Amino acid sequence: MMSHFPRSRVSHKMTSPRPCRQEGSSQRGSHEFGTLQLGRAGASRQPNGWGPPTPTSGAAICRPPHRLFASSHPCPPSSPSHTKRLNFTCSGSPSFFSDAVFNKSPDVRRNALAACVSSSWPLAASARTLVFHAAIALFFHRSPRPRGGLGLGQRAGAGRTPAARRRAARSEVPQAPGAAGPEGGGRRPAARPRPRPLPRPLRAPRRRRRGPVAMSGARGALGLSLRAARPGWLWGAAAALLALGALLGAWRWAGGRGRRRRRLQRVGTVLSLFVYPVKSCRGVAVRRAQVTPLGLRSGELRDRFWLVTKEDGHMVTARQEPRLVLVSVSCENGHLVLEAPEMKKLCLPVKLPRKNPVQNCRLFGLDIQGRDCGDEVAQWITTFLNSEPYRLVHFEPSMVPRKSKDIIKLFRTTDEVAYPDCSPVLILSEASLEDLNTRLEKKVKIQNFRPNILVTDCGAFEEDTWEEILIGDVEMKGTVCCARCILTTVNPDTGVLDRKEPLETLKSYRLCDPSEQHIYKSSPLFGRYFAVDKTGTIQVGDPVYKMVE
Repeated sequence: MMSHFPRSRVSHKMTSPRPCRQEGSSQRGSHEFGTLQLGRAGASRQPNGWGPPTPTSGAAICRPPHRLFASSHPCPPSSPSHTKRLNFTCSGSPSFFSDAVFNKSPDVRRNALAACVSSSWPLAASARTLVFHAAIALFFHRSPRPRGGLGLGQRAGAGRTPAARRRAARSEVPQAPGAAGPEGGGRRPAARPRPRPLPRPLRAPRRRRRGPVAMSGARGALGLSLRAARPGWLWGAAAALLALGALLGAWRWAGGRGRRRRRLQRVGTVLSLFVYPVKSCRGVAVRRAQVTPLGLRSGELRDRFWLVTKEDGHMVTARQEPRLVLVSVSCENGHLVLEAPEMKKLCLPVKLPRKNPVQNCRLFGLDIQGRDCGDEVAQWITTFLNSEPYRLVHFEPSMVPRKSKDIIKLFRTTDEVAYPDCSPVLILSEASLEDLNTRLEKKVKIQNFRPNILVTDCGAFEEDTWEEILIGDVEMKGTVCCARCILTTVNPDTGVLDRKEPLETLKSYRLCDPSEQHIYKSSPLFGRYFAVDKTGTIQVGDPVYKMVE
């Protein structure tokens, strides 16, 4: 048993600095395992009694069986057997297949193998602890049926069942004393007929031995003690756990690499936030807003959730009725409040009665529904605009929104809007507005361009290059630039349509690249549309970050 140990005497002192509770004792203290004297004497005094000494090339610490592969808990809990295990680490111990480890006891080799495999997996700590421990436990507690050949230290017939050994003994045919053999001549006698096996005597069934069995192949060479065969599903469970752990680790590793590659670069600060409850009417400046997949929201006010239509359902905007920009909108006690010059204040409930009919509306060639807000508000709008009969409809969250991809192909299939032109969020920078005003004789305001988010502390037209941005806890993805139309020429203070500036000046230096004319036609670009990837809350003063690789 001791032939594989070195002849020189080696001392190993095992101590545990942490207090633990000894079996059968009510006191707590530090374990002092003493000194293990290893040499030719055979067995030496162990902390738990007499037994064969176990040399080690790593630090020896106290390990309970269920913490065999853990990296902490140096002191075992109170248990019937204070099993002392040797914990090997790949960084502090020699190679597993070197003589210093390979020629030692089975426990030493098992721990060295487990430590090397465990430290090499690129798994998260929690997944590795759960999955790897379970798979290793199932692997080391299953013994397949021994195959042909004798393993290390295996006697002849040790791998056979008792019935197999009896059949082998009965099948052997002894030779006569004068038969021909390796040293003599003579005729070889005819083979005796194989005797018929005797009937098996009746006896009590023999209890199956559950102890260690002989081993062959690589497992016997590794010294891995295997127990009696277990059901086949255990091996399948171990393989499934290992596969699941590998997939989880690969996913975490790939996700970590993606996060490491992407970093945040601050590109600006939120200067103003605007919500436009009624399309083409005056916007509401807010300090804080929720960003939803369908746009900004502040309390009961949601961006472009109300729409003025003709009686046949076609939309009406400031392109057709410029005086709509003079209508102010607010919310009080669950009511939408409309105000306009020389008109009385009108209040209508945000949540309309179910008896109000649902109309089919038409926006940019696409159909969408809206619930009619009633005759009173329809008469109010018609009187103010002094035009043909108009009505007001409200988009409810239960209705089906329009697909942005049906308007511009560059959007994703998940991007949706209610009554905005094509995107839930429009961002413009203050520097871009200032650059435009330096080229105009009569300066324009930010209300001419109706953005949702106005950003400062950045360069002019820098927003055109933002592909993915982060504001607060909101993530947005840039899609296309905003192609401007004659709506920008409406004076927000007078409601007069100019039809020239600032559109003509923008066309002089803000036309698209010729390769993108199929998207923007001849319209100048000013501002950028964004789709919402992650909803949340933003407020004035929040930094704007750009995600870069």
